[in-house]
Amino acid sequence: MAAEKLRDLSQPLDVPLLDATVAAFYGTGSKEERAAADHILRDLQNNPEMWLQVVHILSNTQNLNTKFFALQVLEGVIKYRWNALPVEQRDGMKNYISEVIVKLSSDEVSFRRERLYVSKLNIILVQILKHEWPARWRSFVPDLVAAAKTSETICENCMAILKLLSEEIFDFSRGEMTQQKIKELKQSLNSEFQLIHELCLYVLPASQRAELIRATLATLHAFLSWIPLGYIFESPLLETLLNFFPVLAYRNLTLQCLTEVSALSFGDFYDMQYVKMYSIFIVQLQAIVPPTTNFLEAYANGNNEEQAFIQNLALFFTSFYKSHIRVLESSQENISLLLMGLEYLINISYVDDTEVFKVCLDYWNSLVSELFEAHNNLDNPAASASMMGLQMPMLPGMVDGLGSQVMQRRQLYAGPLSKLRLLMICRMAKPEEVIVVEDENGNVVRETMKDNDVLVQYKIMRETLIYLAHLDHEDTEKQMLTKLSKQLSGEDWTWNNLNTLCWAIGSVSGSMVEEQENRFLVMVIRDLLNLCEITKGKDNKAIIASNIMYVVGQYPRFLRAHWKFLKTVVNKLFEFMHETHPGVQDMACDTFLKIVQKCKRKFVIVQVGENEPFVSELLTTLRTTIVDLQPHQIHSFYESVGQMILAEPDPLKRDEYLQRLMELPNQKWAEIIGQARQSVDFLKDQDVIRAVLNILQTNTSAASSLGTYFLKQISLIFLDMLNVYRMYSELISTSIAQGGPYASRTSIVKLLRSVKRETLKLIETFLDKAEDQPHIGKEFVPPMMDPVLGDYARNLPDARESEVLSLFATIINKYKGTMIQDVPQIFEAVFQCTLEMITKNFEDYPEHRLKFFSLLRAIATHCFPALIHLSSEQLKLVMDSIIWAFRHTERNIAETGLNLLLEMLKNFKASEFCNQFYRTYFLTIEQEIFAVLTDTFHKPGFKLHVLVLQQLFCLVESGSLTEPLWDATTVPYPYPNNGMFVREYTIKLLSSSFPNMTTTEVTQFVGGLFESRADLSSFKDHIRDFLVQSKEFSAQDNKDLYAEEAAAQRERERQRMLSIPGLIAPNEIQDEMVDS
Repeated sequence: MAAEKLRDLSQPLDVPLLDATVAAFYGTGSKEERAAADHILRDLQNNPEMWLQVVHILSNTQNLNTKFFALQVLEGVIKYRWNALPVEQRDGMKNYISEVIVKLSSDEVSFRRERLYVSKLNIILVQILKHEWPARWRSFVPDLVAAAKTSETICENCMAILKLLSEEIFDFSRGEMTQQKIKELKQSLNSEFQLIHELCLYVLPASQRAELIRATLATLHAFLSWIPLGYIFESPLLETLLNFFPVLAYRNLTLQCLTEVSALSFGDFYDMQYVKMYSIFIVQLQAIVPPTTNFLEAYANGNNEEQAFIQNLALFFTSFYKSHIRVLESSQENISLLLMGLEYLINISYVDDTEVFKVCLDYWNSLVSELFEAHNNLDNPAASASMMGLQMPMLPGMVDGLGSQVMQRRQLYAGPLSKLRLLMICRMAKPEEVIVVEDENGNVVRETMKDNDVLVQYKIMRETLIYLAHLDHEDTEKQMLTKLSKQLSGEDWTWNNLNTLCWAIGSVSGSMVEEQENRFLVMVIRDLLNLCEITKGKDNKAIIASNIMYVVGQYPRFLRAHWKFLKTVVNKLFEFMHETHPGVQDMACDTFLKIVQKCKRKFVIVQVGENEPFVSELLTTLRTTIVDLQPHQIHSFYESVGQMILAEPDPLKRDEYLQRLMELPNQKWAEIIGQARQSVDFLKDQDVIRAVLNILQTNTSAASSLGTYFLKQISLIFLDMLNVYRMYSELISTSIAQGGPYASRTSIVKLLRSVKRETLKLIETFLDKAEDQPHIGKEFVPPMMDPVLGDYARNLPDARESEVLSLFATIINKYKGTMIQDVPQIFEAVFQCTLEMITKNFEDYPEHRLKFFSLLRAIATHCFPALIHLSSEQLKLVMDSIIWAFRHTERNIAETGLNLLLEMLKNFKASEFCNQFYRTYFLTIEQEIFAVLTDTFHKPGFKLHVLVLQQLFCLVESGSLTEPLWDATTVPYPYPNNGMFVREYTIKLLSSSFPNMTTTEVTQFVGGLFESRADLSSFKDHIRDFLVQSKEFSAQDNKDLYAEEAAAQRERERQRMLSIPGLIAPNEIQDEMVDS
């Protein structure tokens, strides 16, 4: 193929041939032609000499794709090798790119024609700037501004370059450049801004070119968030922007600039300018759209520009109010402008667009939470003063003044907040518990997928509504009850209206005082039950049923206090359990479980006017209640009744209830086992296998509720269950041995394996939930050794159940050190054979992988002495498997491996085998951890990688190691101590891995690791900077490197929410609610 000539880079490239190769790659030729072209272009791209041909290619081709290919090569060099190039090559490239940009943008025709090419050249120039400027290219900004004044098209392009530069430094720099470099570039841009500012003010009033004005406004928008404030408020800039706002062509760009200005907040120095800007803006806005506009329709019927305008309006108001709403509260005149702006924002909040609504909702949430905090802190005047933004000493008698200020402020917002309550009720998002929904064809169906965006929105709306309820309970209650009466009268009846109303009612649970909640709910539940009676049509009834279930499930306190209501609600749920409409039965079972968990004591005591506890009555009619339910719904039902029985304090009654609950499955089980004793083949029938599976699942559900109290029931079936397990296991092995690998996918084998898994799950659930009583372990573990462990070892790999591993991990985590004698037997059975399954590649047997490492971790944590007694070959297997685990790109497995490694390092450090272990494994572990630390696929493990390295570096400096880590036979001269040896070893390791870094940089990094080893956060920062410097993590999402800080922030937020009634729903608070 002629294109092979291109590989010879000793002479100038044949550009027409390169054009043809690029065309072949993008063309419609045969697959082979494309593959061959791709191969050559990749080789060229990877050739370190190729970039020297870039100027030659750009000067001689007319093909845009070829130009892009050349620029891609150049971009790679700038990113990774720029600083290593000789000065004259760098200068040559810099000047060439600048000249081409000026040449193409100086002429209107070429500038429009080559728009894409110029944009790419701009990006390349900015990449060069990040290295060259300010140190080696001081005159860049003055040169650029001078060039801009020579022609309007050059000026337009200069604006584009400045915008890119601002974005690169201020928006996209995290994880791309070191902290020091970012700081340096920000300072340079700041100090040079005066010239740019003058240029913008020179262009805006003078130019007639729409494109140039738009480019200038776009550049200003990028700069406004960080420039010194004097340039905005002490110059004609704001005035100029406000003059452009009424002009249709520039309206959106100007509004974006004004929004940036609104978002700035530096004390109260420029308050008057902000008021002036806001009042001019509101006057202009009224001329464009009056506040009474129906934004919902305007948005739905608007074109892209008009829709963007409404979204930008929302952004402007929310940004302005977040930073400067206080200024507008100062005088009557300003207050009327403020209320008008809030009116606009409430109307915009009705727009049916997720993004617009998110912007509005975010602001409403912050406004009402701030008003609530001030109101809530009235008992604590100092906190209240700081909330009010008042910096003043606390004087006696001031508390009343503050109280009246807070009340005045609430009064001021009472009108808008009342409208806001209606908005929240009308637009309430769907909570997670609701699974009966309307599909796009208007049919009522069961929800199949959870929509995470809706759930996030629900959480914010719920929080906002709770604050609103706290600020005025009467208004909240009145609006909800008025809307509900309109549902009953039919005046406002639609599925959506009823749904959003009931979701809103459910979401304010916990925010009212008990007395008010009781009064409110009696009316709500009565109305909803009436609505259910009077409304005809299956779909309508399903929607109402779903809403009744959601609301009652949200108010456990009310149900606990009102037995009659609780009983009516539970009987209504039993009624819904016979309703076959999609989703209704599921929701009835879910709601039943939720209510029982919070009110369980109420069902086991004899209530006034009753002859026996409700649970006894329920067990009598159990068969008819569950007759229409699917198996998975019956299991949920058994879990609920298990919760009730758990609340019974009398052991004899408890056992009697359990025996009555398990009567149906036990009868069926006794029948099956009896038949099997006559003929074992009876157990091979598919329907019988399904029945066995169903019985085991029912047992598991009850065990998950009852824990220790399930002992009597599991003892009844335990030994028979192990016999069935063994028999089914042999059946599976025979099928796979006879039918080959595909046999494991047949329905019969899948079904048999389900029974085995469920057996293991039942035992694991029982042992896990049972209170820590060693005699239970001693009773249940020995009989399982052969049927379960022995069976695992004997089976073919495809027939081994991963649940065996998790069962024994649970047992060791539960019974800890008492299991030490059994560890060798567990090891013998599962270790070697599981490793053979999972070390062939990273994909097969994913379940076994994770559970195997969890078992290892349980052994390392609780039975460490058993690991010490392994032979060195076995220990090497363990260590290899740990390294294998953390090399995994599957996050759970890598994390389990790293946690296991940390356990091993800590335990060996404290044992007498410390020297021996670390001599064998220290360097291997260090090398492997650095390998995953600098691999972008392993970014989520960053926190644990750092902890392992910290352990290693602290260990060598701590004096715990008394023998050298190096091998005296291969290292020619002795080191003074292990610390020196590890330093040198690490420097060599990293220098060979990152040839693009100088030895000085690497030595500095390693020195820093040793210095900061005692302080985890600076140790971590040090490593983050190194990862950026080594260019391993660039131009990617680096949020995983900051994951730990984000988690700490989440915990602080949860603590805050717990302190406000209702913010965390009563159902989510993990307490044993006292239901005396």
